[in-house]
Amino acid sequence: MNGRVDYLVTEEEINLTRGPSGLGFNIVGGTDQQQVSNDSGIYVSRIKENGAAALDGRLQEGDKILSVNGKDLKNLLHQDAVDLFRNAGYAVSLRVQHRLQEQNGPIGHRGEGEPSGVPIAMVLLPVFALTMVAAWAFMRYRQHL
Repeated sequence: MNGRVDYLVTEEEINLTRGPSGLGFNIVGGTDQQQVSNDSGIYVSRIKENGAAALDGRLQEGDKILSVNGKDLKNLLHQDAVDLFRNAGYAVSLRVQHRLQEQNGPIGHRGEGEPSGVPIAMVLLPVFALTMVAAWAFMRYRQHL
């Protein structure tokens, strides 16, 4: 293992409708507040519960927002990016970059603490049943001796 983490980068267009609490997420970054080394991009820092972004479900914490309504977010001060979001209107189109950590091994996601396959009851129940049948057969055979 070399300690390097590989990421799969995908882009997506997400259309949100502004709700009572705005677009429903917070941002970090900008030329004056770099969140990632050598990257002045704008990143989602928090998805607000029951906000427009949470209800849509596609925008995730850590996503990089590339543009808002077609306006590129490169080389913006943090406050300029905030103002752009606030003035984006009711229907907002976001171009977003997702970074997904590549998995080693079979495709599929299992979170920490999630079962890694067959539930234990599915294994133990047949074993128990076979044990009971074997015990019954043994006792029955023993009576005939």
